Amino acid sequence: MSGILIIGATSAIAEATARIFAVQGEPIFLVGRSAEKLAAIASDLSVRGSPRVSFGVLDANDLAGHEAMIEQADQFLAGFDRVLIAHGTLSDQAACEDSVSLALHELKTNALSVVALLTRISNRMVQRCAGTIAVISSVAGDRGRSSNYVYGSAKALVTVFLSGLRQRLRPAGVAVITIKPGFVDTPMTAAFPKGPLWTRPDTIARGIARAFARKSPVVYLPGFWWGVMWVIRAIPERIFVRLRF
Repeated sequence: MSGILIIGATSAIAEATARIFAVQGEPIFLVGRSAEKLAAIASDLSVRGSPRVSFGVLDANDLAGHEAMIEQADQFLAGFDRVLIAHGTLSDQAACEDSVSLALHELKTNALSVVALLTRISNRMVQRCAGTIAVISSVAGDRGRSSNYVYGSAKALVTVFLSGLRQRLRPAGVAVITIKPGFVDTPMTAAFPKGPLWTRPDTIARGIARAFARKSPVVYLPGFWWGVMWVIRAIPERIFVRLRF
């Protein structure tokens, strides 16, 4: 049996995506920090149609705990063939500017823990010569901005790492998908004023499900963000440095 491993499963986007997989009748293993939240999500997914759901508790920054959790998921799913990595935090940029330790912690959470997970997971999939790995990065990683460059630099690291991993794993038949959402209305962004560029987690989840089905290498969600970021990347640095957004 194959199934889906979702890391960061209590995030709004991950939960919405898991619901789609549950309706499709997929076995699912959830990983997150809160046993209570994971249990509630697992119960909901069972009702929605997943034939087998279980979960494990893990703080992704506990790098030493990764291997045991991956093994637990692998055993439950009898060999997972799809992985969604969706954990992370939205860094407080101002606080990171004042604290080296906080800035490094945010980089560990949003980048280094992802690298550690991907290294372990990809090596298993290479041995099987099959599988799909999708990771939620962000449009913030396409160019550094003064308002969120700690978060953005972490996502840039993830994006570049995935690009190299994709090239490495392709001959083994393993697909690697980079998901780049724009502004998403989630509990993590509750304090932000919302505008026309914002979207809901369900919209992002549908895009992720399509990306899995198509094995798309890089996906901007919603799709118009590809054009937005093309323009932002094209701005000359001497002009960009004067902008504030």
